[in-house]
Amino acid sequence: MKRLLIVLLLFAARTACAQMYVAFSPALLNSPGTFGEKFNPTIEVGKQTDCFSIGLDIGKTDCAKIAGKDTTLYLELRPNLNVFQQGKFTNTLTIGLGYIFNAKESMVTELTSGVEYAHTEHLHFNIYFGQFFYSGRRTSSDATFFGASVMWYFLPYTPKSLISRS
Repeated sequence: MKRLLIVLLLFAARTACAQMYVAFSPALLNSPGTFGEKFNPTIEVGKQTDCFSIGLDIGKTDCAKIAGKDTTLYLELRPNLNVFQQGKFTNTLTIGLGYIFNAKESMVTELTSGVEYAHTEHLHFNIYFGQFFYSGRRTSSDATFFGASVMWYFLPYTPKSLISRS
């Protein structure tokens, strides 16, 4: 099921007429546990317009071994704003709202800031940090994280921002 969803998202991004992108964004949570319990891989498919983008992100809250139901798979909507730009570097601000399947704390919100580097018109890299907030009916928790993403734009894209300095 997971593979089918990813294939459908990639197909939709490839066949769309607008400026679409796909990104692989692994991150490490700043919480107790093994590397697998801290590793947070995601794939995002989205649309970029000028200084604003919106993406649909599918990922796992961690990659620890699972006993029973998978409570780590999530789906998140992630609007992003390019705030400041200088040359090939852009400061980004991302908020997110998502759902973690089968989890007691099933709602996730995100606040992230990063620096994106436009290596070419198609290939961009982003270093980012932020915080996840998990919320359920009776409990809530949060985790900070640090990550890097590789973004591929299907059409040539030069970043734009609210504030630009060339």
